Amino acid sequence: MFESKSGIFFIAGIGFFLLAFLGNGVVPMIMYKDRHEQTAEEVVNKRVMAQFRDLAQRYPESFQNAFGEPTEEACAEALRLGRQLYVGEGCWHCHSQFVRPVSNESRRFGPVSKSEEYDNELQRPVLFGTRRVGPDLSREGGRRGNDWHAVHFHKPQVVSTDSPMPEYPWFFDGSPDKPNRRGIAVMTYIQWLGSWLEEYPYYEELAEVKGEQ
Repeated sequence: MFESKSGIFFIAGIGFFLLAFLGNGVVPMIMYKDRHEQTAEEVVNKRVMAQFRDLAQRYPESFQNAFGEPTEEACAEALRLGRQLYVGEGCWHCHSQFVRPVSNESRRFGPVSKSEEYDNELQRPVLFGTRRVGPDLSREGGRRGNDWHAVHFHKPQVVSTDSPMPEYPWFFDGSPDKPNRRGIAVMTYIQWLGSWLEEYPYYEELAEVKGEQ
């Protein structure tokens, strides 16, 4: 059998499988087994806090009912809930969160993703995505204001005419200017994506408006 063409292909197939298993499974496990996985509290940073406080000022009554004061602990709580909603609503079906080093992706979506960006609980499991009906969201945070995101979640076609994205009215208590706990949480999560990068868009302008350093 092993001297026949089919036998050679069989042995080669097993060999390539084992090589792929070692390269993509065993070796990374050995390399990163001692790396610390950050909690949601540990990934809260000044950029996402600026956005979180912005949400508190734009929607004071809704925010107070949902999270109370815009503290770092409340932000971590919002990030966890936002991540759960993002996964539960199937957002990852149409949006990936992994900028690949091919086809000029960095020109479209920002810097190529690095492994250290995924060492936290909000990236478990990693949302590589299945296809890109919409853009990759790895660097979405800070690109648009919270009002834009509120309208986009409430009725996407208002801000993106040809968008196939469904509406999410259950993120609001009526109109887009009344986001509920779920709406504020998912917007916080979206604004967190990419906030670990120094080139996070519009942070300086937002911080200046909020009187932050």
